[in-house]
Amino acid sequence: MRQKAYARAGVDIDLGNKLKSTLPRLLAATHRKEVLGKVGGFGGLFALDCRKYREPVLVSSVDGVGTKLKIAFAMGRHDTIGQDLVNHCVNDIAVLGAEPLFFLDYLGTGKLEPRVFTQIIRGFAQACAANHCALIGGETAQMPGFYRPGEYDLSGTIVGVVERSRMLDGRTIRPGDVVIGLASSGLHTNGYSLARKILFEQLKLKPSSRLPQLAGSIGEELLKVHVSYGPLIQNLLKKFNAVGSAPAIKGVAHITGGGFIDNIPRVLPSHCDVVIHKCSWDALPIFEILRKARGVPEAELYQVFNMGVGMTLIVSSSQADVVQRFIASQKQQAWLIGEVVKGRGGVRVTA
Repeated sequence: MRQKAYARAGVDIDLGNKLKSTLPRLLAATHRKEVLGKVGGFGGLFALDCRKYREPVLVSSVDGVGTKLKIAFAMGRHDTIGQDLVNHCVNDIAVLGAEPLFFLDYLGTGKLEPRVFTQIIRGFAQACAANHCALIGGETAQMPGFYRPGEYDLSGTIVGVVERSRMLDGRTIRPGDVVIGLASSGLHTNGYSLARKILFEQLKLKPSSRLPQLAGSIGEELLKVHVSYGPLIQNLLKKFNAVGSAPAIKGVAHITGGGFIDNIPRVLPSHCDVVIHKCSWDALPIFEILRKARGVPEAELYQVFNMGVGMTLIVSSSQADVVQRFIASQKQQAWLIGEVVKGRGGVRVTA
């Protein structure tokens, strides 16, 4: 059968439809009872159960994976990138205390590759199921000539909900509160442009290169999945921020682009600073490798990378010990890494 003109121009609608027909099976694990309709409509449908809330506030966020995609291209591995994107978005709304409801994705590519498409969607589905978040729709765009061969771009949008009275906004943060840092798995999804420059241009390494400090190759290290802290944050809020009592968890910051320096101030009152003690946690080997590179002041590392801490909690000092014990019981590594002092809404990283 003769190939259609649009397919000869680089856009294979029939292949796209064939791949999309597999979505209901791939996305079954992400289903929630609030989801209406089916995947593939003009819009995803989600019936929010307002009986669970007195004043529900919807919380949304949109993001991408950045140049971490370059590592996936080089490694020919695409099963983790979807997880990265979902978990990043979950964390962004978790800082407000929001429970994720549904997620939508965008995939743009020059040529649709079935193997790559399936790996990406499986990653989305795996992470959405783990976060109890419905994957209710998305867009796959074939744009020949726009992307380099074998490359693509991803973005995602998440919507969650939080009770207005239980929303984390940092208003109760006071000098004397302490900062607990939650361990990251590695770079997560930020700082890859600088990391690639250091590792591949300055140090002349390749994704396949192995260093004695690392368990696997450089590429495997850089593809480690971005941790989702969403379920842990929800469990912490249920246990320590009960209605009618003084909240133990006062503020949460996702350490993404901007590192400690730019993210923690987003949850601070204007009269408070945070002091972070950089020797108070165990640095991952990848950050030690980056730290020793020439030409990057150490102070800048804390504004680019998470340095081994993917999320920070600002907690009442009187409850810090019990909060840390609970975090440990949830199999999440954490450290007491700093404190709140009088200031002007900034962050200082000290020895």
